[in-house]
Amino acid sequence: MVHGRSRPLLRVVTPSDVPEARPAPSSRGRDRYADLPDRRLAAILAAEDTAEEHGLNPHMRSTCYVHRCWTHQCVGDPLHVLVATGHRWCRRCECPVDVAVDETPPGAVHLFCPRCGQAGSAANRDVRQACRTSLAAMHGGDAPTLYGIPDA
Repeated sequence: MVHGRSRPLLRVVTPSDVPEARPAPSSRGRDRYADLPDRRLAAILAAEDTAEEHGLNPHMRSTCYVHRCWTHQCVGDPLHVLVATGHRWCRRCECPVDVAVDETPPGAVHLFCPRCGQAGSAANRDVRQACRTSLAAMHGGDAPTLYGIPDA
């Protein structure tokens, strides 16, 4: 049996106890991509940054904030292999999964293990879907948004 409190006590703080607030990352989001020539890509990058702050699964993004491009354009980078979650990883062979992307409209995405030829995990299906969404967004022309925002 454990004696004592399992949680620390809460205390009341005054405004002077709280350090001065810094601007939220979302307020800098649009400035972060100001130098990108593809303004649609920049807008979707900023929108997905904000959406991620509000619950968008980062594995479902159509853009990559690290590489500042469409997801399908950089998904083959070793940085996108996530062993712990199985994204771009073959658990059977314990090796990175390769990705082949055809950007020619309508586009195609194929994931495969270089050893066994398989890549059928749920995480890799997420990668494939994110790349397909990315391809569709890139080829979306003048469509103003990628996501529909429900009325509050």
